[in-house]
Amino acid sequence: MHSTSNDHSVFGKLAYQYVGKRLPLVVLQSAAGFYIGTCSDDGPCSRESAEYFRSSTAAEIALRGKQWTQRDEP
Repeated sequence: MHSTSNDHSVFGKLAYQYVGKRLPLVVLQSAAGFYIGTCSDDGPCSRESAEYFRSSTAAEIALRGKQWTQRDEP
């Protein structure tokens, strides 16, 4: 993992790039684990982190500390 360096530290880069929505980053869960992504009123929108985390707490710490890797493509 490496620190993020762009505006995606607050908003989802992929959500904006591919869906045109400026959505805040949040911790979400899938069958594979917890991840950093975005969510709209319609549900999950994008998975922004390359990593999956074992717990929501670990994902929250990574999000707050900017210790996660931004995905380049959905």
